[in-house]
Amino acid sequence: MRPLNLFPLALLAAFLWQGCRTTPDYKPVRHAPFSSFAFKEEKLAEIDSLIESGIAERRMPGAVLWIEREGVFHRKAYGQRALEPVAEPMTEDTIFDAASLTKVVATTPAIMLLAERGQLDLEAPVQKYIEEFRRNGKDGITVRHLLTHVSGLRSGLSPRPDGARSAIAMACAETVTNAPGTRFLYSDINFILLGEIVQRVSGRPLEQFVAAEIFRPLKMNETRYLPWASDRPRIAPTEREGTNWLRGVVHDPTARRMERVAGHAGLFTTATDLARFARMMLNYGELDGVRIFQPATVAEMTAIQSPAMLEAKRGFGWDIDTGYSRRGTVFSLGSYGHTGFTGTALWIDPFSNTFWILLTNRVHPDARSSIITLQKAFSTLAAEAAGLRGSPGRDGLPMSSTATTR
Repeated sequence: MRPLNLFPLALLAAFLWQGCRTTPDYKPVRHAPFSSFAFKEEKLAEIDSLIESGIAERRMPGAVLWIEREGVFHRKAYGQRALEPVAEPMTEDTIFDAASLTKVVATTPAIMLLAERGQLDLEAPVQKYIEEFRRNGKDGITVRHLLTHVSGLRSGLSPRPDGARSAIAMACAETVTNAPGTRFLYSDINFILLGEIVQRVSGRPLEQFVAAEIFRPLKMNETRYLPWASDRPRIAPTEREGTNWLRGVVHDPTARRMERVAGHAGLFTTATDLARFARMMLNYGELDGVRIFQPATVAEMTAIQSPAMLEAKRGFGWDIDTGYSRRGTVFSLGSYGHTGFTGTALWIDPFSNTFWILLTNRVHPDARSSIITLQKAFSTLAAEAAGLRGSPGRDGLPMSSTATTR
């Protein structure tokens, strides 16, 4: 199999973004003694007001935030973890259903690891790895198309599958809605297929592969599919299913029918663990002496990989500049992140060595609320609290040389 192409421009972007930065000694205090940096207290107060207003307006029962720049971080818990059947206070160590953050914290890294190791070709047709994925306009769909949401497949499976095998069979029976590579359409089906590719190429179940290759090496000790019984008291519940509250059971109904493990949803995590993952990404694949990716792999993952003719700009898995972005008005154009339906979000800015995490269970006790405007406002305030003054207005974003021709 052909190994991952290490595109020169992506590699150059890695070195330009990285500069001469060294990995800081991350310490659990807001103002670490090794740095003169301090968050702007007036902006942190505005963040408090924003989140408390969201709670008062019943957009979400509570939240946990984490803002970090150059190893100095601020984190805080707000409101309630549960409202029903019994109220419980939110805590900084609350475990959340990550929803679609699964796509970029589990599935995309797994695919990129396999590609880096030469076990997977991102430019190969999907049917090379899932043989039954054929016909109905799908023969030309590549792994790249899945990663960038330009496959031409629908946004989700309907009706709901009856098991993981049923879900893959349904995905393989899909008919494209438009030619691959011609339109951006965010699709869970793409990542259901990518999760299946990880399993077939690696020979291991998806949850075992990501645990062994990503989460355990990064000491993300509370990030997993299929949470343990001992995790349950700290898990933020979502909605009610019948007479029971979903707590430690994935909220996404398709993932729930796929034995709770899928490429598009199913992961549970904490703000602390996501912060470790974000630091690894900012450090181009390495954290605390443990290397997960080569620098060029991270650069390639987070450069624009969607076709140049499309307005929507995506990396491999990551959102860069689309209608789904939570960049706000300050973070650099070329920063990247993702959101999850349950109310989770992560945004990373390699230009300023900054990231933010905002975790909520806004679907508890029901999924009627929206926090899109709150997340965007939070992103702007987080950047301002970290001392950023606005986007540098880059004329061009890091782009893979192959993205210009696809």
